[in-house]
Amino acid sequence: MSGMVLVLNAGSSSIKFALFDASGPTVPREPAWKGQVRGIGGPQPTTADTDTPETALALDPAQPYHEALAHILRRVRAHLGATPLRAVAHRVVHGGRQYFDPVRVDAAVLADLQRYIPLAPLHQPFALDAIQVLLASDPQLPQVACFDTAFHHTLPQVEQMLPLPYAAWERGLRRYGFHGLSYEYLSVALPERHGELAKGRVIAAHLGSGASLCGLQGLRSLATTMGFSALDGLMMGTRTGSLDPGAVIYLMEIEKLSLAEVGRVLYHESGLLGVSGVSSEPRRLFAEEDRDDLTGERVRAALALYVRRIVREIGALVAVLGGLDLLVFTAGVGEHSAEMRRRICRDLGFLGLALDEAANETNAALISAPGSAVAVAVEPTNEEWIAARHAAALVLSPPAAPPGAAP
Repeated sequence: MSGMVLVLNAGSSSIKFALFDASGPTVPREPAWKGQVRGIGGPQPTTADTDTPETALALDPAQPYHEALAHILRRVRAHLGATPLRAVAHRVVHGGRQYFDPVRVDAAVLADLQRYIPLAPLHQPFALDAIQVLLASDPQLPQVACFDTAFHHTLPQVEQMLPLPYAAWERGLRRYGFHGLSYEYLSVALPERHGELAKGRVIAAHLGSGASLCGLQGLRSLATTMGFSALDGLMMGTRTGSLDPGAVIYLMEIEKLSLAEVGRVLYHESGLLGVSGVSSEPRRLFAEEDRDDLTGERVRAALALYVRRIVREIGALVAVLGGLDLLVFTAGVGEHSAEMRRRICRDLGFLGLALDEAANETNAALISAPGSAVAVAVEPTNEEWIAARHAAALVLSPPAAPPGAAP
């Protein structure tokens, strides 16, 4: 059956999209066509795809998100021509306690998923909005939700529980973990590249604008740094990461910040941007850290804190795993910032870890030096392919024959 699967990865200010050929027995890892709309809701939104360089995009300021989605669908239909679109796969950040596997979304499932918007306010509402628009415009086109929390379903209870009254656990307050589609991809790609080593004690560092670590053993998630929400764990581009709850109480009780104001601080005004006052992007901060003024001092503090939080959490995961065989960097910063990897690995020297500096500078697949006690790797993530593969399997694969049926 010929046809394509469209993957949508919707955030608060951008939508990534990609088409994967679902005609064969397996879905190719590289998309047939892809693109992105950026700056949604901002003064200068742009769009780009495989066929078109980045250009300005005029969006109705009253409903920029819906306009951006409509633009994407027009581009997709034009690119497809007579080729049928078989399904749309959506990266949905939170599946809660109920959804551990990809699911075809109908009105009832959509209503369930809307209950988790407060747990992932930067992503959940926008993914669900895209699903709702497509369900209304083309009810026969299958919409498949693929969950970032699902990969962490294997976490043992001791890693899921929060030290709150037990009734909170019964109500669903627990550590869920995120970036699961990225870690799921690594669970496929790492054994292909590193063999049995990948099935040992592995820490994957997903470092992008959002950031987390995952400790894996036997290619399964045993511990992760993000927990109940995507605010937990590592310091990020604009998010705090782990924070003493007393600091939040202080902001509200003493500094009189409202709940909405505290949310804005924690999600949008903290992390690298908040400490440095310059940028949420490490590459821009590296360019400013030699300044001999207050800005330079703040930039150096931001970078040092970012590295320290990563090293501290890696140390904790090493303890949980009982050692470390392979450290893997992925996502935007992890894949492309040789300097960030160098600083992190420098501070992990106590593990007997040593970098091959030349390999690190070229973002090679293996960047540890010969004789390093821990292998260090760089593996580009591919969340879109994981989502496309799930959608194809769920919607396009023939149903399994019942037991005893004739072949």
